[in-house]
Amino acid sequence: MPLKLPEARERAVLLTDVHTRVHLDLTSTESFGVEATISFRCTQPGASTFLELNGGTDVTLDGRPAPYADGRIALTDLGETNEVRVTARMPYVTDGDGMTVTVDPADGERYVCAHTSMDITQKVIPCFDQPDIKSTFDLSVTAPSHWTVLANGALRGREGDTWTFETTPPFSSYLFTMVGGPWVSVTWDEPYAPAPGGTLPFGWHARASQQRELRRDAEELKRITSACFQHYTTVFDPEYPYADYQQVYAPGLNWGAMEFPGCVVFRDQALTQGTPTELEREWMASTIAHEMAHMWFGDLVTMKWWEDSWLNESFADFMGFDVAGVAAGYTDAWTSAAITRKPTGYRADRRRSTHPIAEDTDKIVDVDTAFANFDMITYAKGNAALAQLGHWLGEDDFIAGVNKHLNAHAFGNADLADFLDSLDAATDLDVRAWAQAWLRTTGFDTLVVTRDGDVPVLTREGSRSHRLTVSAYDASMGLLDSRDVHLGDEPVRLEEFAGKVVVPNSGDETFAVVRPDEQSWEAITAGLSSVESHLTRAMLWWTAIDLTESQVIPVADLVALADTHLRPETHPLVFEGVMRNLQTITRRHSQPDEVAGHLAAIADIARGAVEGGDAALAPGASRVLARLSADTGFLADWLGRDDVDPTVRWNAVHRLAELGDPSWIEPEEARDRSVSGHHAALGARAAVPAAEAKAEMWERLMGGELGNHEFDAVGEGFWGWEQADLVRPYLTRYVTDGLDLARRSGQAMGDVIGDAFPRLPLTIAVRHELRDAVAAALEAGDVPTVLARSWNDALDDLDRTL
Repeated sequence: MPLKLPEARERAVLLTDVHTRVHLDLTSTESFGVEATISFRCTQPGASTFLELNGGTDVTLDGRPAPYADGRIALTDLGETNEVRVTARMPYVTDGDGMTVTVDPADGERYVCAHTSMDITQKVIPCFDQPDIKSTFDLSVTAPSHWTVLANGALRGREGDTWTFETTPPFSSYLFTMVGGPWVSVTWDEPYAPAPGGTLPFGWHARASQQRELRRDAEELKRITSACFQHYTTVFDPEYPYADYQQVYAPGLNWGAMEFPGCVVFRDQALTQGTPTELEREWMASTIAHEMAHMWFGDLVTMKWWEDSWLNESFADFMGFDVAGVAAGYTDAWTSAAITRKPTGYRADRRRSTHPIAEDTDKIVDVDTAFANFDMITYAKGNAALAQLGHWLGEDDFIAGVNKHLNAHAFGNADLADFLDSLDAATDLDVRAWAQAWLRTTGFDTLVVTRDGDVPVLTREGSRSHRLTVSAYDASMGLLDSRDVHLGDEPVRLEEFAGKVVVPNSGDETFAVVRPDEQSWEAITAGLSSVESHLTRAMLWWTAIDLTESQVIPVADLVALADTHLRPETHPLVFEGVMRNLQTITRRHSQPDEVAGHLAAIADIARGAVEGGDAALAPGASRVLARLSADTGFLADWLGRDDVDPTVRWNAVHRLAELGDPSWIEPEEARDRSVSGHHAALGARAAVPAAEAKAEMWERLMGGELGNHEFDAVGEGFWGWEQADLVRPYLTRYVTDGLDLARRSGQAMGDVIGDAFPRLPLTIAVRHELRDAVAAALEAGDVPTVLARSWNDALDDLDRTL
């Protein structure tokens, strides 16, 4: 039963001063034991409330069978001070929503991780599961003797098989975690003057079978972590709030990473078997910085209710890219954002499900609705809006406002009004008007260049003010000059750029699409690869991609532009980012009779980069080549070598299977017994273009036995690039069978079912069939909230293609 907003408001007024002492017994492989003592004060003695505990059996309250129904334990006739003791047996899960168990196929070792967030902590421990009731936590864990256990608090000690952790500062229940297993670790003492002894315990941890990869990357991971930590503890006024800082590559996590206080968890796939591409390296640095920013913005100061999740995520996303650049040495992080992150915000903002970055409180009626709003409006667009705010305010005033906010609400909760109060105190500019325009409205503006004779005129189609850079180029796209422009209701004449090629938003400072004038666009398409700034190139590539998605230019023209200008590209983030977008465009906007030609062209660009000998381009290019090439002999020869990257090998195996030769799957699976190898083998088997193989993998996909990442792998592999006719019978079955599975599953599975939507080149008629089937299911009602949001977004994407 999802928590409703009125219930949360009532309980937040009622309860204060919450402390939780909990013991977890993980020694059984069938279920785990929970013993929790929760003390709290009540502002209205005699009132009643409830604890959440989802999925428990043998539940007791103060030694007697608990009044337990619908995932809630009734607490009646409360006193001014209260203490309740709850015991229960709880189920392990494999979908990443709760106490997630994973058995590593490489060595048979078992890992148990409390993957919580949102309203999932109640699947692990009894709690008041809402963000504005914070609790301290005292945790002890009994686990197998060869395990290491990590949690929010620093380790107090170990006696036998029981690990005991220090009392934490107060934080929201959704931030509780514990991870146990035979981790391999790299630890160090991080200098920090305010800490006892002048240092804090820091560490990176991974599955035992990932020891080689962790040792390979350890120095860089440590360097990034230390650089970000020293930056934040210099920039933010409040001291780091927790007693240590552990980072864990954990199996089964649904999020890319999660900001648990003192114990950040990352998807274990982020620790790649093979050489990370430059985009993956930048992503890792930005994510480390993102999650660490949450220790202050999100953990120390938390939203009151989920409508202000943007206060957590937009801020951390912005800081992630910014601090990866200014502190961790990934100085091109904003180039990555321009071509990979920001486009997801534009796409989300075009859908019916778009919403203000700061949503109305009353529209987030329950936690399931809130879960659906953890989207690229909240992350990518919110990030871009804060980047524009910082550019508009100036860095000093922006950081001053942030520090006022953190100081005023430390260990508490805050909302948009509180944040604006803090910014308002730090600047003379009208931040409330800015917030109304940028945070409380939907959509994005279009920056249009026209000509009055030779003079370029910049006009805004929309309603927001923008501060941005406009650059002038010669006909060969050589940079001539740039100027800072404040654009509002009135057009801006660029007299000094008369006769020149003009590129607005050349520094990608604002969230708005660009529509160049004809003279400029002709020069851009002729000379894109000659633009010196890789950030500007990334922004211009996105403009071309957006024009394709808007059906202003055809897919073939975009592929031809890449054939001309991506071949000489030397910046790996631009190269990889464009390559990813080309594949997305080809999947969503191509006809079946066009796709082979587009794939061949993209693969040939990748092959040129691989054979060109640029070590920075090769890892990303080789993966694209292996995934898209139709040259089976070349792919087989690649697999005959011992020096080929594991990810490239699996891409080649997958492509060969997709082209009709599944014989490489079994040998590669025997060669690679890792979790990532297991998932890759599932995806390759799902890609085999045979009716019997599709039927078998469909039964596995919809049978309800796959874990969340297994489902992702099969769902991604099933809809082969050139298999429109073969998979057509499954398009409507995806709707009926997927809906049935979602109804008997939880949030996480609803999300991955939505991710498995059939996105492949289809004829217009078949796209209409798919659209009608999804629309009918939604109109009939009873589609779980998370899946309904995903399907509505897919409908909008289909309509845009059609």
